[in-house]
Amino acid sequence: MVFRQLDAFFETVLSQHMEQKRVLSKKDNPVDVLISLWKGQGRGLELTKDDLKAIILDALIGGTATSSVTLLWAMSELIKNPRVMKKVQFEIRGKIQDKPRVQETLRLHPPAPLLFPRETMQHVKIHGYDLPPKTRVFVNAWAIGRDTDCWKNPEEFYRERFEDVGVDFQGLNFEFLPFGAGRRICSAIPMANMNVEFTLASLLHSFDWKLPVGLRREDVSMEEMGRQIVCRSSPLCLFPFPYM
Repeated sequence: MVFRQLDAFFETVLSQHMEQKRVLSKKDNPVDVLISLWKGQGRGLELTKDDLKAIILDALIGGTATSSVTLLWAMSELIKNPRVMKKVQFEIRGKIQDKPRVQETLRLHPPAPLLFPRETMQHVKIHGYDLPPKTRVFVNAWAIGRDTDCWKNPEEFYRERFEDVGVDFQGLNFEFLPFGAGRRICSAIPMANMNVEFTLASLLHSFDWKLPVGLRREDVSMEEMGRQIVCRSSPLCLFPFPYM
């Protein structure tokens, strides 16, 4: 049942894009690029429409999983930092856009801390290190976000650090790479960013959040569970109270 619904949804998406019959430009989204590759068979690619649907599904699931993890870490940091929580809620309820809180969450808790591995195509030398062809390289975005050479008090959740520095996650600032950089930067940035900002703003605008009775904010564990997408090692339990 779910498979048929997803298949019908992706069929609609592909049909809508194919009906537009646009000329590809640098601003086209990944669906248009996939359709172009599919129609341009004969260049060493053998893609079917089912392949296109599978690729779109992978992107959708990947963006959903990382977004939910980012939301969970954002709420964890905010409940442990009541000053920041109150300031953010005041600004949201006053209709002030607030992207820094999301950026600070991604700095401390990039959902995929080692990003996706890369492989060298030829011999390269970086800072005195020789890397032969086909060397697998991992970029530790988690360590970069907590580097004392790049950030003051890096272990502190301090959303104001992003207000005036002009640093974002588009891959141009190498001290902040939660989505990677270059041509193979995460293609789901717009979707993930919109999902996280909208959902977090809704939660903080509509509710005040409290810990269970007897649990202090200092006791909230921030231990991570090691895997490709880093989640909390224990559930986060909060009680919502409608904001009047």
